[in-house]
Amino acid sequence: MNDDVRNIVLGLVATGISASLGWLARTYLWRRRLRRKQVFFGMPDHSESLLVVNHTAGGPELSVKRYDVFALLELSALIKDCNAHVQVVAHDAIQQGFGERTEFCVGGPYSNRRMAAHLSSLLPGARMNVETDAGPELGALRIGGEDYRMERGRCEYVLLARLTADVRAEARPVFLFCGQRAITNQAATRYLARHHERLHRKYGTGSFVLLLKVVNSQAYGPDVVELVADVTRAARTPLPEPAAAVGE
Repeated sequence: MNDDVRNIVLGLVATGISASLGWLARTYLWRRRLRRKQVFFGMPDHSESLLVVNHTAGGPELSVKRYDVFALLELSALIKDCNAHVQVVAHDAIQQGFGERTEFCVGGPYSNRRMAAHLSSLLPGARMNVETDAGPELGALRIGGEDYRMERGRCEYVLLARLTADVRAEARPVFLFCGQRAITNQAATRYLARHHERLHRKYGTGSFVLLLKVVNSQAYGPDVVELVADVTRAARTPLPEPAAAVGE
C-alpha cells in the first residue's frame, strides 16, 4: 500500500469516526431533551394523558370554538412529541380525581365544569366573573386582591398553571388554560409549547400559576403574549370572605 492509498483510507476512517461521534452526540442530546420534556409534562413513553374539552358557552353541548380546537391541536402535538397517548374527554363527562394521568384542561369556568372544580379546590384565590348580567365585568379575573378586566380584542388575560395533587414523584400534573376568551386559551397553550424548557429550568416539576396577557388579539391573534406575573402564592391562598353587612 503506497502513501496515497494509505492517506485515503485513513481519511475515510477518520471521517467515519467523526460522523459516528457526531451522530451519537446528537442522539444523546435529543434523548436528553426528550426525557426532560417527558419529566416536565409527566408523560413517559406510552403513558396515558387526558385532554378535557370545554364547549361553546351558551351553545350546543358538543360544540367547541375554533380557537379552542386550535389549542387542543397544539396540545396533541406536545403529547405526541412525548411518545404518549391521549384520551379526549368532555368537561362534563369526567368524574375522577387527578394525579394518575397528566391532564390538560382547556377553557374558563363558564364553559368547562372541570375547570370550575379545579379553580375551587386548587386555586381558591383565583376567580372569574361568569355572571351573564355582569356587563363590562363579565370574564374579569380576580387574583388575590387584584382585578384583571378584559378589553375584548385589545387586552385579555389567561391563567396558565401546572399543578400536582401531592408531593409524590410519580404524581402526574394537571395543566390549566383558563382564559377570558377562546383565543386566550390557544395563546396559553402556544406559550407553554414555546417556553416549557425555560419553565422547567425555573420551576422543575413543581407547581406554578402564571398570569399572561394577550395583546391586541384582533390584529395579532394568539401570538403576542406577555407574562404579567407569577401569581402562584396569591392564586393558592383563599380569598377572604366578604364582610357581613351591618345589621345582619
